[in-house]
Amino acid sequence: MIPQEERERILALVRREVVPAIGCTEPIAVALCTARAAELLGREPERIDVRLSANILKNAMGVGIPGTGMIGLPIAIALGALVGRSEYELEVLRDVTEEAVARGRAMIDRRCISIALKEGIEEKLYIEVRAAAGGHEATAVIAGGHTRFVYLALDGAAELDRREPAAGEADEEPVPLTLRRVWEFATTAPLDELRFILETRRLNRAAAERSFEADYGHSIGRTLRCERERRVMGDSIFARILSYTSAACDARMGGAPVPVMSNSGSGNQGIAATLPVVVYAEETGATEDETVRALMLSHLVVIYIKQTLGRLSALCGCVVAATGSSCGIVSLMGGGYDEVAAAVKNMIANLTGMICDGAKPSCAMKLTSGVSTAVISAMMAMDGHCVTPVEGIIEEDVDRCIRNLTTIGRDGMNETDRLVLDIMTHKQ
Repeated sequence: MIPQEERERILALVRREVVPAIGCTEPIAVALCTARAAELLGREPERIDVRLSANILKNAMGVGIPGTGMIGLPIAIALGALVGRSEYELEVLRDVTEEAVARGRAMIDRRCISIALKEGIEEKLYIEVRAAAGGHEATAVIAGGHTRFVYLALDGAAELDRREPAAGEADEEPVPLTLRRVWEFATTAPLDELRFILETRRLNRAAAERSFEADYGHSIGRTLRCERERRVMGDSIFARILSYTSAACDARMGGAPVPVMSNSGSGNQGIAATLPVVVYAEETGATEDETVRALMLSHLVVIYIKQTLGRLSALCGCVVAATGSSCGIVSLMGGGYDEVAAAVKNMIANLTGMICDGAKPSCAMKLTSGVSTAVISAMMAMDGHCVTPVEGIIEEDVDRCIRNLTTIGRDGMNETDRLVLDIMTHKQ
């Protein structure tokens, strides 16, 4: 068993990265930054200037904002200023009402909100909000994490400034992980330390079930449950995994005012890491203890891969999240570490290169593709089939395979990221 001190560090890491969120995390993070600027200002802003990194802009353009029936950044910014509470973090818009939405529309109509690309920065997750009223101006900056404030100031007087950490000052020290360490932790840590991960099941399953009752996004989850589709897909565990996962994403991307449990700053990653494991466990009669360990394995694999990929990249996060759920399913199938490593390699061999072209309702289609591959990769691994080191970017060492994946997504696809944003912002 992993020593207690190290277990505590890993548990703290999971608790930081697996948190509730209402709505897509990019526009919600912008709303959070706006809310904090408005709080600093101490009054309703008369003007709001927002500057964003390209990846934030890309992921916030086409997604529904919970409780509004509207899409995109302007309403998220307006509501952040009017009713947002920064203490709620990624649930910052928890208190949205119809009256607040009407006020938000009026603020947008006054054309007092300016949104633009922040030039000259390398940070992929960067949000800068300047809110002004009554001759005063407040500034809030989030960077490096969806809730990580690095600068707060009123009229130029900073109350927080960690844009350039002083000598000896650093954020939380990284927790060194390998796939084997992740496996050992998930399979040997005392169950009582891990049971909190079941909250991912409750929240994300509730989001899926909410989606089955309404019409969100492209309704992929509901579509997969229709009679016509059942004749094609069958009434199988596989079909239910796809329908539940895509349904939760439909609800989230469609603006349903329901929380989901995110992973590494993404609700869709949290959904894809959770629901395939949950559905497989329920459909096969897995015990509660087995489910706990499988969910922890899935979520921690995602966190491990995201450590080197970064929070935002040109690589679709469903690739990473579905890799986690493939590992969780392998464990529920009775597989050991070797089978988990094989499933990871199978996933990397298949889905590497899937682009992220922003958060939007059609993300549910990508999640469906990801978790479909997760199930296939798990079954291949359990049957002793694994992509070999002579094929593509796969190597014998599974951790090096993961580094190959994250290097491509973080560094190799930067030009792809720029081209995607250019296409998105210059549509005819």
